[in-house]
Amino acid sequence: MLAIQLNDTHPALSIPEFMRLLVYEEGLDWEEAWDICIRTHAYTNHTVLPEALEKWPIDLLGNLLPVHLRIIYDINLRFLQKVEENFPGDFDKLRRMSIIQEEPYRAIRMANLAIIGSHTVNGVAELHSKLLVNNVFPDFHEYYPNKFHNK
Repeated sequence: MLAIQLNDTHPALSIPEFMRLLVYEEGLDWEEAWDICIRTHAYTNHTVLPEALEKWPIDLLGNLLPVHLRIIYDINLRFLQKVEENFPGDFDKLRRMSIIQEEPYRAIRMANLAIIGSHTVNGVAELHSKLLVNNVFPDFHEYYPNKFHNK
């Protein structure tokens, strides 16, 4: 069994890369590949200050890794469609949970990508995990109540 531990958001690009390998190289359909991707990834967050969460400019990612950016857009679209089903009309929640930040500049929210693409999320200590759930990612905890743990 393969496991990929995302130790903060720096390695979060492994999620679209894993999807690229499974879909484009191995020929799996999206849903099967996504299920494998989520079961393979786990995310440990190290940042409890929302303003310090890593964001990558879309222009940069589009120039360097255009296929990965397209996959991130696909992940985001499918995810936001499910969020909309659960919270119809809550456009503020959709904006906050989107992988794509639109303002003040367009960027990829790497923590959102890591949460969406992992089967479990934890902080580096119990207090840290509580801060994630209550202060940093309350929308994600509401949507994924069983995904956040302190391990």
